[in-house]
Amino acid sequence: MAILIERMRREGYEFQVSRPQVIEKKVDGVTLTPYERLMIEVPQEYSGVVMQKMGLRHGELIEMTPVKNSVLMEFVISTKELFGYKSEFIIDTRGEGIISSSLLDYRKDKGIAFKRENGSLVAHVSGTTREYGLAAVQARGILFVGPATPVYAGQVVGKNSRVQDIRVNVCKEKEQTNHRSNAQISEHFNAHKPLILEEALEYIDDTEVVEVTPQNVRVRKIDLNSY
Repeated sequence: MAILIERMRREGYEFQVSRPQVIEKKVDGVTLTPYERLMIEVPQEYSGVVMQKMGLRHGELIEMTPVKNSVLMEFVISTKELFGYKSEFIIDTRGEGIISSSLLDYRKDKGIAFKRENGSLVAHVSGTTREYGLAAVQARGILFVGPATPVYAGQVVGKNSRVQDIRVNVCKEKEQTNHRSNAQISEHFNAHKPLILEEALEYIDDTEVVEVTPQNVRVRKIDLNSY
């Protein structure tokens, strides 16, 4: 999907993309949801974190086989629980893991779903980001935007280190009475981590969308009126 979206973006289209939804089906009045066979091969030192993350997503370990210095694991997991795991997997295994999945079958929906562990840092003031405002917010999580970036109220500007969403003002400027220089402020401002398209698609939850334009890829809340 990311390839199609990127192609449309380069052709000049502007649109919004919500979180992917699984295609369920009903048989005899019972809702069935797709399940996948997930194959993961990782160095042994990363097997623990993979099993932990699969547990959070209600994945069932079917088989675990040592392969030289690696471990091959087979899981069964619902498609909706698997959404957003790929980029997380790459980070957890430092790019040394191999992951693939295929449709297994349809099963009764258990009515449970993985919820993102982190909330969002949401701008509640429209304007241009300032180093002072960013530096004041960075301790709360990971910032997606850097200095001198136009933002609007309701835009997701970072990932919170805690579960809930937090409203932040990344456009806040230092009061004129304080003569601290921008160079001094910059010393305490960590580099931001902008989201690429695929990461943005995997990051969003049901309250957010990815805003795609030829110039930018942003994440925003669906309901801007709350901000």
